[in-house]
Amino acid sequence: MPYTLNVNGKSTTVDVAADTPLLWVLRDVLNLKGTKYGCGIGQCGACTVHLRGEPVRSCQTLVSAVAGAPIKTIEGLSADGSHPVQRAWMEIDVPQCGYCQAGQIMSAAALLARTPKVTDADIDKAMNGNLCRCATYLRIRQAIHRAAALTASLWRRMDRARAFRGGGRRHRRAWIHGRGSSGCGPDRWMFGVALSSSMVVSVFCGSSKAFVRWGSHRPRVRRRRWRGF
Repeated sequence: MPYTLNVNGKSTTVDVAADTPLLWVLRDVLNLKGTKYGCGIGQCGACTVHLRGEPVRSCQTLVSAVAGAPIKTIEGLSADGSHPVQRAWMEIDVPQCGYCQAGQIMSAAALLARTPKVTDADIDKAMNGNLCRCATYLRIRQAIHRAAALTASLWRRMDRARAFRGGGRRHRRAWIHGRGSSGCGPDRWMFGVALSSSMVVSVFCGSSKAFVRWGSHRPRVRRRRWRGF
């Protein structure tokens, strides 16, 4: 039976049985191999993906239940590893064998999206369902705190950007998902700040700066060199 799925921002139709687990649709039909099979009973967390922004076990999620809902896999988090959680994972050198780490990262990213200022108790609660046979739990905890610090640092940079455009007017801050036209590469996570009056978003990406002006469908991006604050 055909089902239309929204995976990593792209709509695609798959023809599978209604009781097929989402995990096998992602891996075998859509060729997204980052999501791993661990236990098959939803107890290890290796198959974690985001469904409507919440972490779910894809081995226990039927494809018929997620048609049309936004799904994000590890490939959609960031194609080049620029998401704060991925950066922190590399900086702390978290993985040992690495098999469970895609699920760990997806659970951590969902946690930080809900709770930017995390405590050890928050981490314990959110990551409790993700098992690591190599016992890298201390490095996982350290990396989540590091990812939170990286995000907070970017917020502070955005606060200093107020003088660049709009004077003292209040800004709205958000992560923006690049589509490649900004010059930051396809599916790159960029940090932006939007002026509430003009809806212009300043996007910071490496040594370049892009302005995104939101339209009715998708943003139009103008790029120029950025010399810092």
